[in-house]
Amino acid sequence: MSKNQPATNTSSEAVGTVKTKNVSKGVLFASIAITALVGFVAGTRSDQIIAVVGPAFGINRSADRLDLSSVQKTYQTLRSNYDGDIDTDKLVVGASKGLTAALGDKYTVYFDQKESEQFNSDLDGSIGGGIGAMIGLQHNQPTILQVLKNDPAEQAGLKDNDRIIAINGDTMVDKTVDDVVAKLRGKTGTTVKITVLRGSNKQTFSVTRDEITSPSVDSDIKGDVGVLSISRFDDETGSEARQAAEKMLQHGVKSVVLDLRNNGGGYVDAAQDVASLWLKDKVIVQERKGDKVVDTLSTTGTPILNKLPTVVLINANSASAAEIVAGALHDYKVATLLGEKSFGKGSVQTVIDMGWGNTLKVTIAKWYTPNGVNIMDEGIKPDIKVGITEKDVNNGKDVQLQAALDKLNKH
Repeated sequence: MSKNQPATNTSSEAVGTVKTKNVSKGVLFASIAITALVGFVAGTRSDQIIAVVGPAFGINRSADRLDLSSVQKTYQTLRSNYDGDIDTDKLVVGASKGLTAALGDKYTVYFDQKESEQFNSDLDGSIGGGIGAMIGLQHNQPTILQVLKNDPAEQAGLKDNDRIIAINGDTMVDKTVDDVVAKLRGKTGTTVKITVLRGSNKQTFSVTRDEITSPSVDSDIKGDVGVLSISRFDDETGSEARQAAEKMLQHGVKSVVLDLRNNGGGYVDAAQDVASLWLKDKVIVQERKGDKVVDTLSTTGTPILNKLPTVVLINANSASAAEIVAGALHDYKVATLLGEKSFGKGSVQTVIDMGWGNTLKVTIAKWYTPNGVNIMDEGIKPDIKVGITEKDVNNGKDVQLQAALDKLNKH
């Protein structure tokens, strides 16, 4: 795993993936979608299809080629019988998506050009016209995981844990996060009507879309405790987190809360930089293929927070790179984990440029904590379990943060 490898979850709108900006730069670990509420002619010969989808699967030599004669037969049959226009470019993308989906790995995804652009902009926080909220699935229902400060969603009155049931009158029940995000995004200055369930009450909000650029790091000081909140791990996260830590130290904080709740991941080198605030020359993650360790990543730089008692907040939407940081700080016993069990994203993805603006996000390995644990589907259990109820949310009470502050103030 190279230093520039990214770490994130599924798609730009879901929970946990590992992404690389390109193959040479590395791999990504990421999960929750930040929504901003924020001619090739194929199909005439099977070798043309192979030329498109083959490289992503190592199909380069003639002996390794898939027999795609059935795909060719399907195309010829469609061309002979279909009553309508056939866009062969779309067929090639569809074939690539189908080939990828057939692996049965939810973290291996083929993105068309539009999806690729959205994936990258979500990870970087430049989301475009939207409402300013993070969307994910809770109990199989699209839900607002977090409203971003001072953005349209918050200003309109939307809250964390609002379950989205309709957008502009169209039902969102049983829809994917991608479906919801596509509806929420649009031109700045336009209005979208969002119907949510808050507890058992149905409410509709009119939100005016705006240009959303979401910073990945926020910080606050509560008494003698510094609170460092990280929503994702992007190119700027490491430097922003260190600057925030330095400012907290200048104010004389005696302990720290690292809030990784609803953080779906991002670039692994950003996770490395954040862990380096507490750890000196320590392995934070191993990458393995089967039983073979193929790479390790260690902390660098000066651990300016290593002498401060620390509590890390996690929840069910803390994934991938967020879990790498939480797991490392926990394994080396420099932090107490508080909240709820994390998402459980223990695989590594890289993003490969497939040409024509299309990309393939493909699982290449599994990652392990310093103690050699792979948390895939299991997540990381907190040392102190503290849940948040809908009543707490509706009353504006962050009982998890308060529990962390109480623990540190008693230290």
